[in-house]
Amino acid sequence: MERFIKEASLDPKVLAVKMTLYRTAEQSRVIQYLIDAAQNGKQVAVVVELKARFDESANIRWARYLEEVGIHVTYGVVDLKTHSKVVFVVRKDFDGLHRYAHIGTGNYHAGTARGYSDLGLFTCDSVIGSDLTELFNYLTTGYTLTRNYKKLLPCPYVLKKKLLEKISREGKLQAEGKQGLIQLKTNALEDKDITRALYQASQAGVHIDLIVRDSCRLRPGIPGLSENVHVISIVGRFLEHSRIFYFRNGGNEEYFISSADLMKRNLESRVEVCTPVESPRLQALLREMIDIQLNDRHSCWQMQSDGSYVKLQAQPGEDTRSSFEHLIKNADVS
Repeated sequence: MERFIKEASLDPKVLAVKMTLYRTAEQSRVIQYLIDAAQNGKQVAVVVELKARFDESANIRWARYLEEVGIHVTYGVVDLKTHSKVVFVVRKDFDGLHRYAHIGTGNYHAGTARGYSDLGLFTCDSVIGSDLTELFNYLTTGYTLTRNYKKLLPCPYVLKKKLLEKISREGKLQAEGKQGLIQLKTNALEDKDITRALYQASQAGVHIDLIVRDSCRLRPGIPGLSENVHVISIVGRFLEHSRIFYFRNGGNEEYFISSADLMKRNLESRVEVCTPVESPRLQALLREMIDIQLNDRHSCWQMQSDGSYVKLQAQPGEDTRSSFEHLIKNADVS
């Protein structure tokens, strides 16, 4: 991602660079590349979150510095924390203006990137680009009566509603004999409406896999309520920080990555971005990641119906390597 901003700052065809800045390092190359972009004549806009826990002073200092060198700095929408992770570039190509973007699940922080597992999508999808224009207009100009998003599912007004609809849809498809399946990977599941919807989907017969690193409000394996739910937590070499939402959708599979956890504060009181992942190749990578973690017998703890956790152990013939080992190996090969 740093290279993306660096090259945008130097590219004479780039007209504008915009990004949301939630958390960054004390010695950040990202900041320098943004300054380089402004000095090279690009329009640069940065939305800085001043209430990023543990990084408030650093973000205030960076915001002042960016303003001093002529970068347009805003602080998001009143009463909403800007937690999204987005870099947005507008470039004048040979066939007209094109928009390029990176949408991530984690912070643009070189330090945490060494210890956190996160996901990011690079895209030049014109519809997502249009949606991001809407998003940055919202962040820099405030409220308006309508914002029309065609692919992105931002918080606080869209994502929760869409997730509830998709969870309900799996239950309806299950009733039609289409084997509903929901798989959610997140830091935490706390929102009561999402939890209630998952219970209802389980009662309808939908199989639900939850990979939840931290707190999980839902209890699996309760007869008549959640016997179709499987909850695990992966604890190991890296801090699990990515969010993946998967819905089988009757065979028309949907994959999403998101900056938002399934918590009331994220879904209702923050600006977050959830994006679809539509490339078959990238969907296959997400599928591989989910399957590897669901089959982890080294670093996996399974929640019981009473809320306690039991560490899973490899049975004879099962792979004893952790999901981290598998993913590192796969990354090295690719």
